[in-house]
Amino acid sequence: MRLVVVLGYSDRRGDGLHPICAARVATAAALSSGEDTVVLTGRPEAELMRRAWRGSSSRLLCDTAAGVTAESAAHAARLVCELGVEEVLVVTSWWHCRRAGLLFRRAVNGTGASVRTVPAPSWTTRLLLREAAAFALVPLQLRRARPWFGS
Repeated sequence: MRLVVVLGYSDRRGDGLHPICAARVATAAALSSGEDTVVLTGRPEAELMRRAWRGSSSRLLCDTAAGVTAESAAHAARLVCELGVEEVLVVTSWWHCRRAGLLFRRAVNGTGASVRTVPAPSWTTRLLLREAAAFALVPLQLRRARPWFGS
């Protein structure tokens, strides 16, 4: 069984689904099959992502509790255990893939985890700086999600 995790994105400026997040949802819909369990993750974008979902998966879960990537990874790790998942596919943007890959591989240790990137419909230097700052916070994020990442 494969778990497809679609990481949300929001710049917190609008009420609708951000184009970056919409691109992630569309890519995940194209990559997933009816056999997959798909998790749309992020607060507040998970519900917006559900409304935009056009994929074939009959098992669509909405994780509205995850506020940062480490929490999404921790929640995915729980699902890996509960569902007997053999493979995890994370869908995100190219500028987010290193940090997401690190966090998910750590969380689902022993389960194959790969990251698929999508072309960003738009990006800025500010966005890259934001990601660099978030990468620097990985140790704190790991501590926050410690129950699933181990000691």
